[in-house]
Order: sequence, then structure tokens, then C-alpha cells
Amino acid sequence: MTATSKSPPKLLLVEGGREAGLQDALSLREVSLSYQTDRGEIPALKNLTFGIKEGEFVSILGPSGCGKSTVMKILSGLLRPTSGEATIAGAEVKGPRADVGIVFQQPTLLPWKSNLENVLVPIRAQHLPIEPNRRRALELLDLVGLGDFSSHYPQDLSGGMQQRVGIARGLVNDPKVLLMDEPFAALDAMSRENMMAELQRIWMATQKSILFITHSIPEAVFLSDRVITFSGRPGRVVDEIAIDLPRSRDISTMSMPEFNQYCFHLRSLFSDRL
Repeated sequence: MTATSKSPPKLLLVEGGREAGLQDALSLREVSLSYQTDRGEIPALKNLTFGIKEGEFVSILGPSGCGKSTVMKILSGLLRPTSGEATIAGAEVKGPRADVGIVFQQPTLLPWKSNLENVLVPIRAQHLPIEPNRRRALELLDLVGLGDFSSHYPQDLSGGMQQRVGIARGLVNDPKVLLMDEPFAALDAMSRENMMAELQRIWMATQKSILFITHSIPEAVFLSDRVITFSGRPGRVVDEIAIDLPRSRDISTMSMPEFNQYCFHLRSLFSDRL
């Protein structure tokens, strides 16, 4: 069965999935990027155009090597596109920015620092005042359910708890946009489901604009307002759908017929079009 023979409920184009009047939190316009190697030029992205609105949760799905992480590097200011433009809050991204938070696949916590001090790493790196941000860091640790572990060290925590510290660290400088690069990929299935619910709770509490990379179709559908599907290399947008499921979502959401239809549609894109 092809993607066109069974579409998810209320399949919406990009414009239909956004609230009118909201500003772009980030955007890419005709972005292409090629890597130069000893064996020649390798195109990673081609004419990539999409954006997310303020407070929107958007996931990117795509096969390995399609440029998903390259998009993150461009938006975080670590790479400049070969052509096109990336913007955050309307300003072109020309280098690393203090108003962009990043959560990596691995939490990359410093084992000799307490969890509180790990959250404060971006504050110290930017030479910002410590005391007001210490209060914010403690509030964020409480928000992610680790208020009682601020003085503990990463080795005292499970993998999921360490990733919560990573999320608090990504939020500590109150970024306009939070970039999340497969943050739950290393977790077991049960921990991953728990973290999906936790991330949704944190996002609903903070209303940050989140761009989330994942290889998990159910994870993308559960978390997202919209899901953007990339082609194989060079990465380009081949599909965008709005996920019209009520919030807040819980484990019962994953048994809804509509949820499974969205998942079916996205799986069919990988088998039929990519």
C-alpha cells in the first residue's frame, strides 16, 4: 500500500499546521551545503526550506546520512551553508548564538561537576552572572524532576536522569530555540517512553520552540506539532504533516487509530519515496 492510498487524518500542509500571527522562531531558505573531501564534493543538503513558529514542536525524520545533524550544526552556527540562509528570530545565523540551546544524543556531562554545576556550564562559558542563573538552574532541575539531585554527580543518575540534566542545561540561558539531536536514542524502550512524556511536560511548561531530530516514527508523532520528512542525501524536504492529536498526550495516545495512521503514513514514505 502506498502513501497516497491511506493518508493520516486531517493531513495538513505546512501553512495549515501553524497558528496565524505567530512569528518564525527559526527558518531555512533554499539552504544547500556540500562537504569538500579529498575525493571531491559531497552534497549534504539541497534547497532546504522550512521554518518553525514560536512555541512549536517540530520533528525531523529521515534516513541515516540525510543531513539532519548538518541542519543542527547550521542552526547552531557551527557550519555556514554553501548557499541559502538560516535565521533565528529573523536574524541570520552567522556563528554560535547564546539564544540557542542544544541537547545532544549523549548528555556529555562533566563527571567531576555536580548536576547543578553541569547545568551552569553554558552560563560560565558565556561569563554571565552566576547567582541569578544558579536560581534558574535549580528551578530547571526541579522542573525536570531532579530537584533533590542538584548536589549529586552524574554517576549517581540513570541514563534518563542524566539526559534530564542535559535538557535543563539546554534551557538554562532561556534560549529562543532548543535544538535536540536524537536525545533519547541511547535509552532503553521503557526509559525512552518515559522521557517522551517528560519532554512533552517540560515543553508545555516552557513553551520553547523545539526542533527535534529522531529516527523513531512513534516518538516523532507523539511529541510533535509537525513532522518534516527528509529524503536521502542530499537531504531535502519530501513531506510535512501537522499532527492533529490532542494535548497532553500519554501512553494511551499511542493506541489511538489516528496515531497509528500517522505512523503508517510516515513509514510508507520511507518504503515508497525515499
